[in-house]
Amino acid sequence: MNSARLLRLTTALVGTALVVSACQSRDRAQSEDRGFLGLIPGFGSGETVSEQSEAGIGVNSYLWRSSLDVLSFMPLSEVDPFGGVIITDWYANPELPTERFRATVYILDTRLRADALSVQIFKQVAAEDGRWVDAAVDSATRIQIENAILTRARQLRISQIQD
Repeated sequence: MNSARLLRLTTALVGTALVVSACQSRDRAQSEDRGFLGLIPGFGSGETVSEQSEAGIGVNSYLWRSSLDVLSFMPLSEVDPFGGVIITDWYANPELPTERFRATVYILDTRLRADALSVQIFKQVAAEDGRWVDAAVDSATRIQIENAILTRARQLRISQIQD
C-alpha cells in the first residue's frame, strides 16, 4: 500500500471517527437537556413529530437525499445513513479517461444547514506508465458540489412544504 493511499485511508478513518464522536456527544447532550420527556418525539424538543421522523436515518434527510441525487452519476462505494457518510468509488468521465474522481460526503447534523455538510473530493491522473497518481483538486470544485447539494436539499424541502 503506497503512502498516499495509506494517508487517504487514515484521513477517512479519522474523519469518520470524528463524525461518530460528535454525533454521540450531541445526542448525549440533547437527551440530558430534555430529560426523560425529551426522548418522546415532538415533546419538549421544539420539533414536530414529522420533523423528527424525517431525521430517522440519523442525519438530515434532505441533505442525505440531495447528496445521493447530486452524486448519482458516480458509483457508490460505502453508504452509512445513520452516520451520515457517503463514499463514492472512482469515476472517470468517458470524455476524459485520464482523470478520475472520488467523493466523500459527511452530513454532520439533523438540521438543514450549510455547516451540516462537508464534501471532500479526490483526484487522480493517469501517469505515462499506466499508474494512477494523486493530483490537486481545485477548491472551487468542492464548493460547487456542496452548493449543488444544498440547493437540491432546499428544493426537496420546499417541494414537501408545498405538497
